[in-house]
Amino acid sequence: MKRLRLPRSKWWRAALVPLFAAGVIGLLLWRGPSLSGIADAFTAVKWQWVAVAIGINLASVVVRALAWRTVIRAAVPPPRPGFMLVFSAFSVGLFANAVLPGRIGELARVAVLNRKLPGRRGLWATLVGTVVAHRVFDVVPVVLLVLYVLITAKIPGWAMTSVVVAIGVGVALLAFAVASARRQNLPSLDNLGPVRRLLVMARQGLGVLRDPKPAFLAILFQCLGWLCQLLAVWTAMRAFDIHAPLPAAGLVLLLMNVATIFPLWPGNVGLVQAAVAYPLGAYGVSRAHGIAYGFGLQAIEASVGIGIGLIFLGTEGLSFAMLKVMPDASQAEMGEELPEEEDDRRAAGAGVSGKS
Repeated sequence: MKRLRLPRSKWWRAALVPLFAAGVIGLLLWRGPSLSGIADAFTAVKWQWVAVAIGINLASVVVRALAWRTVIRAAVPPPRPGFMLVFSAFSVGLFANAVLPGRIGELARVAVLNRKLPGRRGLWATLVGTVVAHRVFDVVPVVLLVLYVLITAKIPGWAMTSVVVAIGVGVALLAFAVASARRQNLPSLDNLGPVRRLLVMARQGLGVLRDPKPAFLAILFQCLGWLCQLLAVWTAMRAFDIHAPLPAAGLVLLLMNVATIFPLWPGNVGLVQAAVAYPLGAYGVSRAHGIAYGFGLQAIEASVGIGIGLIFLGTEGLSFAMLKVMPDASQAEMGEELPEEEDDRRAAGAGVSGKS
């Protein structure tokens, strides 16, 4: 008797994830307001405020790219990439994170920079480390945001746990970053497993903390980027005729980021809307209005990432298929080229050998 064979794991996950996402959205609508109530909330949208929110989000992207460039300049020896190249790579990463699960964009932006600076051994590992450092610097504005929300916002009881966890994780990451930066003797990446390889690369990027000036500048840019995001959330509220105060926008921004820590599917659609709508109930916002605002806010943020990402994806000569096959941490020393480019190079080499 033949044994029943399950589908290949990647196809199984590809089928399961959208079903799970649809289930979350269906549960949100079943236990929440009707579709007509959500649709009615969109009829009163003030599009001039939407345009302002998009502009502020774009400013946030520029400032956060400046923060990453500051980290790169401290970690990568000359010649270093200019701002436009860094901004291009950062934008491609935003696009990948918006349309693909699993934070593929973090490796995508490394790949874009790496292919423009060929022939430099170890650069891939260093750039991965700068991405880790760039993310760690988010801890400072997140902790500031949490403290602001705790002092000023109306936090539901169920959300308090998420806020406390955010503080604990943030402090732990910052402590790890400072301790790692002090250790200057880094082991070779050769013969290391994926987890240890990633930790070594992270410590390499965190070396920026040994120099207080670029570290302070990078943290300042990250704080400005989060401030722009806070103002964009508040402005988007005005677009949906929600007149809650700025602390409510801070609570929404915080819980929205908590809902996207683990990217189960692109955008975590459904979870984000729940994270946005439920806390707004404490400010007198109806569930339908809050869910509509959640969809609108996510669309505003995604429009910036996808819009500029598509522009620079074409500029860099990349395709959507390339983003889906990014090298992982275990390929840090070998990932000098994107997979499709490497295949083309091998094919060209085979053609030359055949002719000779």
